[in-house]
Amino acid sequence: MPKFADIKPVDALPERRFTPTNVSLFLYNAAIWNAHRIHYEETYTKEVEKHPAIVVDGPLQGDWLTQTVLNWMGDDGTLVEFEYSNRRTSYIGDTLVSGGKVEWVNPETREAEFSLFVRIEGGEVTAPGRAVVRFNP
Repeated sequence: MPKFADIKPVDALPERRFTPTNVSLFLYNAAIWNAHRIHYEETYTKEVEKHPAIVVDGPLQGDWLTQTVLNWMGDDGTLVEFEYSNRRTSYIGDTLVSGGKVEWVNPETREAEFSLFVRIEGGEVTAPGRAVVRFNP
């Protein structure tokens, strides 16, 4: 992470790429106790719920957004606000990219706001979000 004094609006956060698999979704859903079959059972997902493939979890995409900010800031700050919204379904086989940029910096409070996104690689945003970080003195 750059020094706080060097952070400016439009600075981009490093992007991260994810290609979820049946195994990664199964393990994630087991960890959060989510038994919804659209995240691991293809026959059910297609025949009953009418999705074209296994559905990537919305909460998992939210976790990727927080990781984008937390990895960038390291131990230099505290995440004080976070929100996101799932806007589009993504599926096994999609490569998803998380990232963001600095929207504003307040030197008096040592805070910065970030706009965040998860998008299908080469495509539209599936989960926009925002975060505010308060940096250590």
